[in-house]
Amino acid sequence: MNTGIKAVVCAVVCLALPLSQAIVPKPAEEQSEPIAITGAVIHTGDGRVINDGVLAFAEGVITYVGTDANRPDFFNHQVIDVQGAHLYPGFVLPNSTLGLSEIANQRATNDVVEEGDINASVRSAIAYNTDSELIPTFRFNGILTAQIAPQGGLISGRSSVMNLDGWNWEDTLLAEDNGMHMHWPSRTRRERNEISGQFETVQNEDYLHQTQLLHALFQNARTYTGEPFNLNLQAMAALFTGDAKLFVHANDARTIVSSIQFASSYGVEEIVLVGGRDAMKVKDLLLSESVAVVYESVHSLPGRDWYDVDEPFKVPLQLHSAGILVGIGGGETALDSQRNLPFFAGTAAGYGMDRETALSMITKHNAEILGIDAQVGTLEVGKNATFFVSTGDALDMRSSQVQEAFIQGRLIDLVGTQQQLYERYFERYSNQPLEQ
Repeated sequence: MNTGIKAVVCAVVCLALPLSQAIVPKPAEEQSEPIAITGAVIHTGDGRVINDGVLAFAEGVITYVGTDANRPDFFNHQVIDVQGAHLYPGFVLPNSTLGLSEIANQRATNDVVEEGDINASVRSAIAYNTDSELIPTFRFNGILTAQIAPQGGLISGRSSVMNLDGWNWEDTLLAEDNGMHMHWPSRTRRERNEISGQFETVQNEDYLHQTQLLHALFQNARTYTGEPFNLNLQAMAALFTGDAKLFVHANDARTIVSSIQFASSYGVEEIVLVGGRDAMKVKDLLLSESVAVVYESVHSLPGRDWYDVDEPFKVPLQLHSAGILVGIGGGETALDSQRNLPFFAGTAAGYGMDRETALSMITKHNAEILGIDAQVGTLEVGKNATFFVSTGDALDMRSSQVQEAFIQGRLIDLVGTQQQLYERYFERYSNQPLEQ
């Protein structure tokens, strides 16, 4: 068959078939008039709760947070009474590959890892896919802002922080290229024994070479003058001027110590530990170096056989009590599980932590760690109107029901594929009797 005819036939067949993928909701329109939300239980994100509260916003910016619903300047506002529902700042998710990966076993839908050990010049922002079908499932749990981070190698590249609504990556950009991600090599690794078939812990024979590679990179980056032109060295310069933070991915105590001491020795201005399973073991080092922690193991099994089974649930409170700035992330879980971020905080709250403090770990603290606290993270006058309304406790998966969400004042369409499927089959089967 002629190649041209084949192409035409394929096109006709494709058009005749039903679409296999749903279309994500259209990005929201800009806020057209001032809005005042009244009758809300407002959780500001910094530990305060305002009962029968009022939140007003105009042109995407919060203009009032308080209890006076009869202010004269509200006469030209659209007033929405939510009748005792809970109002929260949008949750902030650090260290996610959302928008970079869609279907794990289909390589064409994954743009997460580049080849090679050193990829400092990689920018996650330009690879971010605003049409990802996963984004609506995150928003439905109140996650409205996310740090989109590359993975792989020793230096993975630069992350950016995105609003989870927009036509393209430029529309969604909240903070551009403000994080560099380093994965410090471990002295050991897990591999399968060819004889027994069991996984064993063996020495990492490449450890010395990998650490030398990192030393050479940082030495050259500190003295780089722009000549000869080198994209990786140019990208690294922001670490030494304070324009970007170094996000160090490490879990065991020995690796944490090595990586933090390494970064400090080269004069890196701001360091954030990501993972941090053994962070409490080295809390004194973290405090002395002013290292913040994005703890990612709340819903993980204990790191040692002899630990209590609920040990990971307690670590956020322990780190917070030690005086460390700690946020909760979900980057170590599968991408489709990272939308459970509020329930990670809910678990931490169930193990001794005040509920509003747990909330702050996925709002205020995460925003501070990501360097976006001037824009989001708490409900304050002058910050972006990025928040949502829930009829239940947003940290409790049993009662959380997000009703409305706003990003920079734009009312977001929360309907996604999951809601469409629920309504489709509820309508079909709700009137049928249960089988006895």
